[in-house]
Amino acid sequence: MIIATAGHIDHGKTLLVKALTGTDADRLPEEKKRGMTLDLGFAYTDLANGARLGFIDVPGHERLVHNMLAGVTGIDCALLVVAADDGPMPQTREHLAILDILGVSRGLVALTKIDRVPAERVQEVQNEISELLADSSLADAPIFPVSAITNTGIDELSAKITALSEEVHNKAEGGHFRLGVDRVFTVAGAGLVVTGTAFSGQVAREDRLWIAGFDTQARVRGIHANNADSQTGRAGDRLAINLAGIDKDDIARGDWLVADPSLQLYKKLDVRLRVVADARRPLRHWTPVHAHLGAKNVPGRVAVLGAENIEPGQSALAQLVLDEAVGACAHDRFVIRDQSAQVTLGGGHVIDLFPPRRGRARADRLAVLNALDTPDHTSALTKTLALSDTGFPLNAFLATRNLNDKEAAALLADAGAIIAGDNADRLALSPAAWEARRAEFLKALDAFHTNNPDRLGPAASQLRRSLGRFVPEPLFDALVTASVSDCTVASDGMLLHRPNHQPGLTGDDAKHWALLLPMLEETPEAPPVVHDLAAETGLTVGAVMKTMRQAVRMGMAVQIAGNRFFTPVALRAHAKVFVKMIETDGTVGVSDFRKSAGIGRNLAVEVLEYFDRVKLSQRDGNIRHQVKSLEDVFGAGPEA
Repeated sequence: MIIATAGHIDHGKTLLVKALTGTDADRLPEEKKRGMTLDLGFAYTDLANGARLGFIDVPGHERLVHNMLAGVTGIDCALLVVAADDGPMPQTREHLAILDILGVSRGLVALTKIDRVPAERVQEVQNEISELLADSSLADAPIFPVSAITNTGIDELSAKITALSEEVHNKAEGGHFRLGVDRVFTVAGAGLVVTGTAFSGQVAREDRLWIAGFDTQARVRGIHANNADSQTGRAGDRLAINLAGIDKDDIARGDWLVADPSLQLYKKLDVRLRVVADARRPLRHWTPVHAHLGAKNVPGRVAVLGAENIEPGQSALAQLVLDEAVGACAHDRFVIRDQSAQVTLGGGHVIDLFPPRRGRARADRLAVLNALDTPDHTSALTKTLALSDTGFPLNAFLATRNLNDKEAAALLADAGAIIAGDNADRLALSPAAWEARRAEFLKALDAFHTNNPDRLGPAASQLRRSLGRFVPEPLFDALVTASVSDCTVASDGMLLHRPNHQPGLTGDDAKHWALLLPMLEETPEAPPVVHDLAAETGLTVGAVMKTMRQAVRMGMAVQIAGNRFFTPVALRAHAKVFVKMIETDGTVGVSDFRKSAGIGRNLAVEVLEYFDRVKLSQRDGNIRHQVKSLEDVFGAGPEA
């Protein structure tokens, strides 16, 4: 269990920790000289029940609140220290407000220096403390009058801490490992050591870790968990990790040490923000602030979402727009202070790391943020998908929630999500949204057939534009794939159609096609050019072009050049020759293709350039490589 002290300067925090653990947490010479804690101090002890107890002794001076904030993130319990002679002081109130904002609900109060005051004063201060705690997250915290000089009350406080340790359950170990770095130093004979609290996951010796947001990689040489040598570390542990492969200059306080290199840094965070109750004025939109996340302190501004300001004691959705990118995940806690970093204004927790470029305060976006604002992953995803007609970016959700592959698979199964796309473009949809988009897709295709009975079908891009709403490309491609797979839709080349749809030419085009088709099929590997077709049939060049273009729209012909048309069967035969040559030789040149296809050089060039345009091939100098499969380009199609 990790306990952080909190309280006003010179109220006896460090001396109390020494009385409880036997360790002086003041480690810096300057601290010894000045008699005050300047930076985080640490002390550990083994309790009677076998539990390992770690204390983080934080500074109480108002100018060192940023160091205090670096120590209280991720703790299990708070020990609020109030001196009996002074009573609650300004930093007592500010530290309590910070603990409240950070959601620290498990805590104790040590009323110190009772040896200096009469019993009446002890009772008076107790009453003041109870009143102070009444509206905070520590409202039920017990108060222990103690003296670190006479040891009065120390045993009682220690016994309560021991009992409290039995109530603290191990934190969830899911997610990728994340450690918020608060100290960096070197040890003779060991090298670089970083310390911090593990926010999630597990780490073991010889694991590879990254500094979030950078390509810098390090190997774990050794681990101390709660000041004891260990093979592993896990969420909730206070860790010192000995790293190899990086230098001290590569990492600093405020960095994140992570097991997943995809965990990045962000400048815009959508959050739930609460203003402290005793704030002098409402927090206005675009207020400059200092934001504290983990051990990082970054200036920026607060964009209030859906309102002009946030009243004291109230919470609202907001966006932190920071000057420097920071590491964060959903429900990480933060604190904001004023522009001078002197006054605590409020704080809250992170909701989303991927806000839209535009419309951050639109009603539909606020609805999504409210849906995401729950620690339960399944509930958050289910609620969000219910609001997402065309899918929600899945990878963004998983990154924000810091879920590993196993957790992600279980989550998607629990939520019944439908996945569209792959890799970085994956979208998640509810079953209802998927079926609705599928129905719209088929309705649009049927409408095309009704309005264009003489055409085989639309190109995929044309059909997508006709849907009447924006449909992301990964979703549309998934709809096509699913519909072709279950034979609801057929694909011929680049055209989509219902399997039972049979187009036909009408009027003059039908008459002309009856003359032109036999000529195309007479020499299918090298069909006549348009002028030759016109000369042989007695039609005008214009009439031939009109009919041939109509045949192209219906999928009955393919135009490979300005004056050259193929039947789909004949062109597919040339494509099969190309693919066979690739399988044999790896590449295809014009001369070799001409010989294998049995056509002239100019026609071979035209055919190969057409293959380039439809992405069957890619030219590299005088040779070509295959890019897409025959089926991807030409569909299942008829065989030559």
